[in-house]
Amino acid sequence: MSARDLLRDPAWQSSDLGHPLPDAPHAVSVALPRWQDVIAYEEHDPACRNALKTIYPRFGLHPLVQQLAQRAAKPGWTVWPYPTEAAAQAAQAHCQRKAPKSSAALIPVAGCVCLRADAEASPHAKAFWQHTGLGLSSRQAAIALDHEEAPNAVDGQKARHTVRQRLAEIHVTRAEQISLHTAGMAALHAALRAVQTLRPGRVTLQLGFPYVDVLKQPQVVFHGGELLQPTSLSDVEAALDQLDPAAVIVELPSNPLLCCVDLQGVAALAHARGIPVIADDTIGTGLNLNALPYADLIFTSLTKSFAGRGDVMAGSLLVSPTSAWANKLLDETSSTANLSDADAIALEQASRDVRERVPRLDANALVLAERLEAHPAVARVLHPKNCPNFQALMRRGAGHGCLLSFELKGGGNKARVVYDALRVSKGPSLGTDFSLACPYAQLAHYDELSWAETCGVPRHLLRISVGLEQPEELWRRFEQALNA
Repeated sequence: MSARDLLRDPAWQSSDLGHPLPDAPHAVSVALPRWQDVIAYEEHDPACRNALKTIYPRFGLHPLVQQLAQRAAKPGWTVWPYPTEAAAQAAQAHCQRKAPKSSAALIPVAGCVCLRADAEASPHAKAFWQHTGLGLSSRQAAIALDHEEAPNAVDGQKARHTVRQRLAEIHVTRAEQISLHTAGMAALHAALRAVQTLRPGRVTLQLGFPYVDVLKQPQVVFHGGELLQPTSLSDVEAALDQLDPAAVIVELPSNPLLCCVDLQGVAALAHARGIPVIADDTIGTGLNLNALPYADLIFTSLTKSFAGRGDVMAGSLLVSPTSAWANKLLDETSSTANLSDADAIALEQASRDVRERVPRLDANALVLAERLEAHPAVARVLHPKNCPNFQALMRRGAGHGCLLSFELKGGGNKARVVYDALRVSKGPSLGTDFSLACPYAQLAHYDELSWAETCGVPRHLLRISVGLEQPEELWRRFEQALNA
């Protein structure tokens, strides 16, 4: 049986709950087609959770990873498989820091290393798994379980080389400046470890409302993270002088508000104080934005637009060759790279068309944003085209990324109706060649919705990752939902 074509047959109806997105063994997203499904998922409703055929890999254990974990199972304990002993030891050390009286042991299983955590350590083990993205991938689990054949190591090395070269050409730099990691958050973990060697024991400063784990990782795993939503560079200057942080972190653009800070101005202020700048260009992409003159480190979730298929987890970390700390940062980050052979090969294959595919995604998102802005049911559309700071970083002929968010005039009730009626696939992640929708705050900040609203993120905001559907067909689907 052929895989489901989500461009023409999206997973949007109640019967699609739990369907892998895409229809593939290593899918990284899962269908939550109705608003009530999202709530049930967040409330850990057994009927919803049991219907899921997969899960976003950092939010839990992929079924293949779960199967491997069962080999180290012990009643009352949780098991978290890692690809290397170093990663498992980092998770164990985190548990011991957070819960000194807890127990967390390392168990070798089928060439992997599992962290087995007791009840007291388990919440911290789960947090480390989610925030860092260092866990075992589904492809590694499939190989360890003998469900899939291990690829030739030479082919894996060739794939990593090709991907790094492909990224280097996109960013107009050298492949030697780039390392590959198990996830975008793993790339951030490497960046945070590196800046801690420069400025140990300090908090980070996040500018602009961020993707949840970009903020949570420094807060939970490292030495703290402060969030600032500046209205001017003087706000940034005051925060830098007060905090003297390990680094400044920015998103290009932010998720889900899709705006940028003045990166050039921020970098000037930070660098004058000896503070490095870390940028996340996952949404904007290196094809569209040139952040290298200003950011010392750029991390990217390659799972998203770079791969585009939604069935491989990976991340990259780029050290700017013009950074004052370039050599030191390269030494620190290259040693933490560990993208597996199987995942590297899948990533290389998926990203071969990135230069053709991403501009099409960007163009389709722009068309949809403009049409939503003109619809009488829509109160507000958030898209990078409206952000001068994003435009200041754009390369010649570039686009704005595949993501947009919007609010409806009818508030929460209207948002639920539109979401349920919308004939596109619905679930976490972005950058896939098929469109994906989610009620962002409900999915990312369910336990802190009021806090998110104080930061300008409405609880009923709808976020759309626009795919390669024909623009007219996609608009018909949105228009029908908006008129429901």
